[in-house]
Amino acid sequence: MSKYVYKARTAAGTTADGFIIAPDLNAARSLLRAQKLTVTDIQEKGESLIDRARSLFQPGITTKDLSLFSRQLSTLVGAGVPLVQGLTILEDQIENPTFKKVVTGLRLDIEAGMGIADSMKKYPGAFDDLYVSMIRAGELGGILDTILDRLSSYLEAAEELKAKVKSALMYPVVVLSIAVAITWFLLVFIIPKFEEMFSSFGKELPAPTQILLDLSHFLIDNWYLYVPLPVILFFAYKHLIKFPAFARKVDNVMLNLPVFGMIIRKTAVAKFTRTFSTLIKAGVPILQALDTVAETAGNLIVMDAVLSAKAAIREGERIAKPLAASGVFPTMVVSMISIGEETGNLDAMLAKIADFYESEVDAAVEGLTSLIEPLVIVFMGAVIGSIVVAMFLPMFSMSEGIG
Repeated sequence: MSKYVYKARTAAGTTADGFIIAPDLNAARSLLRAQKLTVTDIQEKGESLIDRARSLFQPGITTKDLSLFSRQLSTLVGAGVPLVQGLTILEDQIENPTFKKVVTGLRLDIEAGMGIADSMKKYPGAFDDLYVSMIRAGELGGILDTILDRLSSYLEAAEELKAKVKSALMYPVVVLSIAVAITWFLLVFIIPKFEEMFSSFGKELPAPTQILLDLSHFLIDNWYLYVPLPVILFFAYKHLIKFPAFARKVDNVMLNLPVFGMIIRKTAVAKFTRTFSTLIKAGVPILQALDTVAETAGNLIVMDAVLSAKAAIREGERIAKPLAASGVFPTMVVSMISIGEETGNLDAMLAKIADFYESEVDAAVEGLTSLIEPLVIVFMGAVIGSIVVAMFLPMFSMSEGIG
């Protein structure tokens, strides 16, 4: 949405000026005409620093927002409510101010004669290529309510799968972060106090204790080297990931990680098959569907495999062969896709594959969580225990000497 400053004449012949918020110039003119104003001059006003700062704190558009919007609009359209009226109803109910502006823009575009898919394409932050492609298919086929319902189900399933993977990774990350923080606190603040006591012993310290003291000195004296390191690494990663060669290496490593790589691979397969099935069932042409699936894959290795399949189909081959050659998709997946092609039930077969792999991800996440919990606890115990033992070794040596 943009701000436009205008000058106009009213129906009574007087002049009027002010500003108006609209998605584009044509929509701004349409809104002013609806107010019975004749525009004499209108210009887009650049965003001020205050407006930019305010936009940073605006809430983003979540999958939950989009799923609820799709479900409600599907119900309204299915009940015979005109699209503009349906968007007006939803506009009043949406609590997210960012999404409310987007829905307002959709309504204004449709009132101006634009198709809903074309309007949605103007808001990539809210509607991705998958969403727009399915809406376009529903618009052309006259089954917009059905497509919106399928989109809502797809978004809910994708969000549930994403949440399960996040929950599996969140626990070890949080616990390890706490372990690192506790260890750093002990080395920087507690160990130096023991060093003052050890110096009064007048004896050579045991090797584990001396190593711990040396590490403590390093962390205290060189804080400027490691404190900004996470920030530097974060921004370096954000910069490097923009280069396809680096991004491909990262994605390849992620797919081949021990334990976690299996979950990431199964998640990628589930997402690919679920998205592909949803698009084909919606009536999207297979080549266009593969383009959309590739763009929404979230992994460049998977994207390359999908684009290879698209090239093979364009040349007259079937999709299963290039997918098998990529090495990304398991043999069972390729075999089931091949059967789906032969029987003409590719969308149903893809949906079954997605169901299977989503259940596999569920089982893998539960198994990983139950395995990681005791391992992390043992790791924390070993680290803290080693520090405690290293600190008390000089005392044991001293007590033996006294004895």
